[in-house]
Amino acid sequence: MWRLAYTLLLWLLLPYVLARLWWRGRKEPGYRRHIAERFGRYRVPATKPVIWLHAVSMGETRAAEPLVNALAERHPECELVITQMTATGRQTAGALFGGRATLAYLPYDYPFAVRRFIEHFRPRLCVLMETEIWFNLVRQCQLRGVPLLLANARMSEKSARGYARIGPLSRPALARMSAVAAQTESDAARLKRLGAGAVEVTGNIKFDMATRPGAQELAAELRRRFGARRVLLAASTREGEEALLLDELAANPLAATIVAIVPRHPQRFDEVAGMLARRGLSFVRRSENRPVPPDCGLFLGDSLGEMSAYYAASDVAFIGGSLLAFGAQNLIEACAAGTPVLIGPSTYNFAQAAEEAVRNGAALSVRDAGDLIDCARRLLADDSQRARMSAAGIAFCEAHRGATGRLVAICERLLRA
Repeated sequence: MWRLAYTLLLWLLLPYVLARLWWRGRKEPGYRRHIAERFGRYRVPATKPVIWLHAVSMGETRAAEPLVNALAERHPECELVITQMTATGRQTAGALFGGRATLAYLPYDYPFAVRRFIEHFRPRLCVLMETEIWFNLVRQCQLRGVPLLLANARMSEKSARGYARIGPLSRPALARMSAVAAQTESDAARLKRLGAGAVEVTGNIKFDMATRPGAQELAAELRRRFGARRVLLAASTREGEEALLLDELAANPLAATIVAIVPRHPQRFDEVAGMLARRGLSFVRRSENRPVPPDCGLFLGDSLGEMSAYYAASDVAFIGGSLLAFGAQNLIEACAAGTPVLIGPSTYNFAQAAEEAVRNGAALSVRDAGDLIDCARRLLADDSQRARMSAAGIAFCEAHRGATGRLVAICERLLRA
């Protein structure tokens, strides 16, 4: 009855869903393409047995790269089908896997649409990255004998409370998972409490992410454009955080420093550029491909897929999504690059990683924008502390590698079964 009510609600929301899809397409044209796929209609048939991996957006798609590469190497006889829900996720998948995998949008969670998808591709295995629990998808996979792996699964206390409120929906869905690979013991405990059965802790696959090809070369080019000044990177900033930083910098400027701001979502690049212009601030956009003049202290990173280079070209990195209640973005990539990390109070998406990074000396926790700028000022002036934090970050990441191999072992087990 709960799943029926959920499906009816989806039908009632359909006009809103379509309107929002079209509205988002104003800034991201990818949302207006391949609309039939969102209802289970696909043009290209599968010609080989299919392994299906779903990564909802850009972050999950990038995190899945080590697993996709490993599965492609071990199973050349199979076709990899990679699905997303967002246009940036699909764009990222095209950059990472174009020509090596079939890309498609996951259909909306209507039973008929999911059924069409499964009947079209006939997957031997479905891997859902992180916390992608779609109730009708899980049910249709069970009916058609498709094993389900919830990989790199995380479940914050906040999310667990939300799933608990819809227990009659979430408990059967989690119980139907063939396997659940949790990032941490805390994630595993919450997932078990919510009804997941076959749960094991495999670690966080994001520790296994390799540096993108050409990242070091681009980092060196960025450093040349920045000149001799220190660089504070505000990475993956979210709505409202740029204004907090700019307000604080206006009151307490950082001398001989370039502040590089890289918004999390590409549709906000122009929005942040407009904010800087309205404040009368001089800045250089990455897309302009020119040096930062000596009288300019701001750089806007309006590009996708270059975060590794931004970290490598920076002296200190603030992790966005942590000053306001967004739960923080991924700090692991910064630590792996050896960049000292500053992270705000909101870290529920990466709670354990953030706690361990601070404890191991790879990161410093800041209370607010004022504390962030004060800490950045001290760090930028202290070469020895930055060197210690850099070494601690690299060691922290090395100690946590290996999740990919454990996930591949589970995939092999499910494929054999």
